[in-house]
Amino acid sequence: MADNSDIDIATLKSMLQGDAELIDESLDLDLDGYGIRIRSNQAAVLERLASYFSHVPRGAARADIEILAIEREVVDAGLAFTDWAREPGKSGRKDAYFDIPGARVVLKVRTGMLFLQSQSSLVAAGPCLQYDNQVINYVNSQYMNWLQHHGWLICHASGLEINGHGVGLAGFSGGGKSTLMLNLLDDDGVNYVTNDRLFIRPSGKGVLARGIPKLPRINPGTIVHNPKLHGLLSRERRDELLSLPPEELWHLEEKYDVHVEQIYGAGRVCTQAQLHSFVILNWQRGSAEETRVTAVDIGQRRELLQALMKSPGPFYQYPDGSFHSDTAAFDEQAYLDALHGVAAVSYT
Repeated sequence: MADNSDIDIATLKSMLQGDAELIDESLDLDLDGYGIRIRSNQAAVLERLASYFSHVPRGAARADIEILAIEREVVDAGLAFTDWAREPGKSGRKDAYFDIPGARVVLKVRTGMLFLQSQSSLVAAGPCLQYDNQVINYVNSQYMNWLQHHGWLICHASGLEINGHGVGLAGFSGGGKSTLMLNLLDDDGVNYVTNDRLFIRPSGKGVLARGIPKLPRINPGTIVHNPKLHGLLSRERRDELLSLPPEELWHLEEKYDVHVEQIYGAGRVCTQAQLHSFVILNWQRGSAEETRVTAVDIGQRRELLQALMKSPGPFYQYPDGSFHSDTAAFDEQAYLDALHGVAAVSYT
């Protein structure tokens, strides 16, 4: 496939699907009126996804898009992939992409999973059961595309509804926004909106905040010190982790999904809230200075925007069929306009 002129969307779809035959069953999700149908060649894939998206209403007969999740071996695509640049503070290769007009294939470098993104065909192919989190992210990316097509702006933030007030939690890498969010959920007056991907949009009554159906995904350092989360680990594993030096525990990458309604109770997930405030965690780990909470004007503290702006990523396809670039600059003014009237505080 060295000659790109011979490659079209149908060819890419066929390459990823191979000889896999789809089963009759499907998983239909209703994301606030946006219908996603997921089909697969294996029932186990749909069962795994259904378990993860258990808090999402099931869709009606009509779906806006259909995603194929093909369980198979890693596909040797033979495509000339280009590395997608990592965000500041991140290192190592994560994503690579290959483009033709109207379509992009995204390679997850560490796992070999392949994803076809186009307006006509959406396919995830590879060991889907082993790397189900990447399939989940791909499903969520389609909803994220739809939100951005409808005027929503993506933020690198968690979201909560606290006694009817929407609150965004942003922070620089390692700032602890997920840990803080889960601690706040101990209060029954707090509901979960989203983790790591918060969407905002001005409305006639202020600013709306909306989440995506992605569960909090955390490391053991968050679990071992929160009694509500201890059930995610065996007692033996928790004791092992507590015996580690704090610095080693801090850097340990071992991801666990937090099923919010299973741990905090039914009805603790809401998809949208009126955004009243944004909290920006701007502290430095290891600092000996006392923590300060300060009201800020983000328009006068534009450096804080770096904590909450988020790239749409390699899956983002514009309505005209073109794709987002890793060199595209952030539109700071769009964030300032969207957050107009929202109170902001900085934890330093």
